Amino acid sequence: MESQTITMLGTGLIGDFYTTSLHHLRGRDRVGAVYSRSHERADTFGDRWGIPNRTTSIEEAIGDPTTTVVVVALPNHLHEEVVRMCAEAGKAVLCTKPLGRTAEEAKRILDVVEDSGIFAGYLEDLVYTPKHLKAVASVEAGAIGEVTWVRSREAHPGPHSAWFWDAEKAGGGAIIDLGCHCIEIIRHFVGKGNRPLEVMCWADTLVHPIEAEDNAVALIRFESGALGQFEVSWTFRGGMDLRDEVAGTDGTIWLNNFLRTGFEMWTGGTGDAYIAEKAESDSGWIFPVGDEVVELGYSDMFADMFNALEDQREPQETFYDGYVVNAIMDAAFRSADSKQWEPVQVEWRHGSTPRISKEPDIYDGHTVIKKEILPDGRVKMILRHRDDGAFFDLIVSSDA
Repeated sequence: MESQTITMLGTGLIGDFYTTSLHHLRGRDRVGAVYSRSHERADTFGDRWGIPNRTTSIEEAIGDPTTTVVVVALPNHLHEEVVRMCAEAGKAVLCTKPLGRTAEEAKRILDVVEDSGIFAGYLEDLVYTPKHLKAVASVEAGAIGEVTWVRSREAHPGPHSAWFWDAEKAGGGAIIDLGCHCIEIIRHFVGKGNRPLEVMCWADTLVHPIEAEDNAVALIRFESGALGQFEVSWTFRGGMDLRDEVAGTDGTIWLNNFLRTGFEMWTGGTGDAYIAEKAESDSGWIFPVGDEVVELGYSDMFADMFNALEDQREPQETFYDGYVVNAIMDAAFRSADSKQWEPVQVEWRHGSTPRISKEPDIYDGHTVIKKEILPDGRVKMILRHRDDGAFFDLIVSSDA
């Protein structure tokens, strides 16, 4: 098995999470070079993680002769230029979400890596959380039948760095920051080969004095007939709320990925302890997270990326996936302005997906609409008559 030496571009929160995961995951991959805008931040980060090469030059960091992979943990407006530089250097590149600020920008980024032939992976951590991976495996095994509706919610008090709040640098607000997570979660459950057709979105700036939206809700209609729903907020108080719900023709899945995961503690302490990402208090009732890099998906994400690189295959999350996510967000922004459904404009590479269909049960020649057990133990059926199509009730024996 190969080991990888990594250039880390960025020393903010996400760069720290990434490095934590990389240095502890497979035990052989190391960050060998780090870029930051200031020597002080680069040195502080480098000292913390034992990184030998520190620089304030992106070109120098990418060209470092000791590294084989570049991880882009930089603000959104820098992604396109930095990925181009990685392609010119012939180095594998892993880019944080979102891939671009718009679908047009994301498509140019995708074209650059495909034209150059370098390995590329889209760092969408929330589709690698342990709960998500197990839930998707259950869906793919047919545990809940065909997926009809997926709701994904991410809400917290707002991002950590100043550039997120700048609509020009970020490409938007809560939709571009959080909606990208929710959209890819939805795509996993409905099937990534299930074409997104159109989006209806409400977005508004309710609390913060910014140009970008700080709250949004959207519906995504897919070719199969399935509906995706995402809810995002930068004004939610009390921590970070990550929840997903999946409805199928034969079952339901509910996931709470972060805020209420079974670890609850009350403390009257007055220290400045770190509790969890986006936590707003370190006293009273608090909700610690056992291992954030695992619970947030970073560990499984990087395992997939580096195993794919070694196996010379595509990772689970590709730059094409990032481009599709950007196309859906573009439709959401257009819909928020037009107040109507807007088509998803995307160069679709997958085939078509058949419409959801469930073979109905039959009772005595009639179509079963619903079956339920009454309080007295009897079984009641709602049926559709085989001859005239009329709906009627029928009480049947308890063993029906």
